[in-house]
Amino acid sequence: MPSKCDRSKFRMILDVGHTTESPGAASSRNVDEFEFNLRLAKRIQEKLKADGFSETTVLVTPGKARPSLMKRVAAANKANPDLFLSIHHDSVPDGFLEDWEFDGKPRHFSDKFSGYSVFVSERNPQFKVSLMFARMLGNQMAARDQQFARQYDQLFMGKYQRQLLDLEAGVYRYDELIVLRRTLMPAVLLEAGSIINRDEELVMASPEYRDLVSAAVSSAVTEFCDARTPAQPRVAQPQLPVSPRSARKR
Repeated sequence: MPSKCDRSKFRMILDVGHTTESPGAASSRNVDEFEFNLRLAKRIQEKLKADGFSETTVLVTPGKARPSLMKRVAAANKANPDLFLSIHHDSVPDGFLEDWEFDGKPRHFSDKFSGYSVFVSERNPQFKVSLMFARMLGNQMAARDQQFARQYDQLFMGKYQRQLLDLEAGVYRYDELIVLRRTLMPAVLLEAGSIINRDEELVMASPEYRDLVSAAVSSAVTEFCDARTPAQPRVAQPQLPVSPRSARKR
């Protein structure tokens, strides 16, 4: 059966989480999360373009954390893509960090948790469509023998606890993420793995893992492009106040 998807016309934004000025989490070997995010986003773009999704762009936003969040949402809404995927790499709350020494310098790590996770916001105006893609992406990761991060729905996570929406795909609900709740198109955030985990950081840094994630994203985008219903008219969302806590996170 021929595909319903015209890949050459499907417009996708790959949002590089964080900025050079506000680089996000530090890995167990003190590499900025932003570097991991940028490398992975560029590799995903290469894969998508090779698979026919020529209108895939990488969004790199300058500035400090809170202003950059507003800039990236404004840029995404202006571009009006079919899909928005924000690329991140995970860490843990400070209370889980342990000390170690790497390269002769004191560092922090946590080997307790590992795995990818996928986040959506119910406050996104296209939540159901966002959830559809999130499940597709999580299932593609799972099909490549990847385990999702199980800690987020546990009570010990306290204020970082999230509702698990899909046990098979590893999809969580996180309504406060600005890049998910203020974008007008279907929007999903991927934490590709934990860079504060010493073993997983080495995996995250490898070209082989970037290839694996890129293949998973491309397969999910292909499935989404084939399955999606015609886009609904997009209406502007009310400008809600931004809490300092959510701004610090993303």
